[in-house]
Amino acid sequence: MAATSSGWDFLDLRVLRAQTLGPSMRRIVFGGPDVDRFRSGGRDQRFKLFLPREGEAQPLVPTWAGPDWYAEWRQLDPERRAVMRSYTVRAQRPGELAVDFALHDGTGPAGRWAASAAPGDRALALGPTDADNAGVDFRLPQGTRWVLLTADLTALPAVAGIVAWLGAERPELPVRAWIEVPFERDRQELASQSTDVDVRWVARGGLPGAVLSADRLPAGTPYAWLAGEAGCVRDLRRHLLRERGFDRARITFTGYWRRGASEDELLAA
Repeated sequence: MAATSSGWDFLDLRVLRAQTLGPSMRRIVFGGPDVDRFRSGGRDQRFKLFLPREGEAQPLVPTWAGPDWYAEWRQLDPERRAVMRSYTVRAQRPGELAVDFALHDGTGPAGRWAASAAPGDRALALGPTDADNAGVDFRLPQGTRWVLLTADLTALPAVAGIVAWLGAERPELPVRAWIEVPFERDRQELASQSTDVDVRWVARGGLPGAVLSADRLPAGTPYAWLAGEAGCVRDLRRHLLRERGFDRARITFTGYWRRGASEDELLAA
């Protein structure tokens, strides 16, 4: 597909292999003709992934990634147009792009696709062709002395990317992270070169309370990154502002999903 001047383009991908990471997550490693054109900025690099509908040989998307691509995608036949979801890069190396899929009990078209993905299956990414891109939200303000991260399973890949990036770029910064997972076996080893990283794993439904009751946080000016279910993220941000005295300019927050609403319903809203 033709390149664009926006720093983003539709990139043709193929499944190379799949790996089950636990009862709730599966890693899909993509290759393909365009995989090395994807330029990840690291950290919580997000992008759009397009998956084929049942009965379609490949994802049906607009012909180019211009400024009106979303409106054009909405105008395609909803029974045929590609399933579109937002994902985070878990890892990248020459010839490979790894993406971790939260399976959500196997419901939803993206979860079903990931659960059965096999080598050779096709996908498309609307991905960055410049590493300095707007798909990276974790950006340390000047003067940051420590970092707070909170996430559920859907944001675990982003936390892993952030922790790895901090270890390489700012290993002296203390990091405190709370990650909610459905099952004990969903925990993952988060590689980092940082000298002070404390990761707390929280059972499903326990994230707000675990953070709200936390004590003995590091001294100095913090930067917080919050992601996961929208209601939980909202409650945590309110707590940091009202009870912890965080500067609102030093909190990055994103609702990756909303309880009781599918992504298709959110897209249609």
